[in-house]
Amino acid sequence: MKFKGDIEFTITEQSAEQVTGEMPIQAGLLNPYGIVNAGAIVWFADVCASILVFGDKTVEPGAAGFPLGISINAAFVGNQKEGVFRATSRFVKRGRQLSVVRTLVTGANDRLIADISTSHMAST
Repeated sequence: MKFKGDIEFTITEQSAEQVTGEMPIQAGLLNPYGIVNAGAIVWFADVCASILVFGDKTVEPGAAGFPLGISINAAFVGNQKEGVFRATSRFVKRGRQLSVVRTLVTGANDRLIADISTSHMAST
């Protein structure tokens, strides 16, 4: 079996308190059952959360202080085959060394798809 996929999304809103992204559902995201792969949903949420924690700094590969994900807890409650997913990341705790972010991923008609909490530690 061979699988190939692309993940692409856009940050549509970024402030000090919230980051929102939109990810169109496309063939490369789908698992063999025709719904979005759970890993793609987690990746989407984790990147939105990391951008929130990193703030308005310029993101460069290997940049000091980039928030390293140290834990992820995901609860999946829905899925869909087409359309767009929206991720909204907000702080649960904002710290100098450790931050915790909750990201809600929603689909069509604002239906909850996943509730994902991530912990991030600043890299040195």
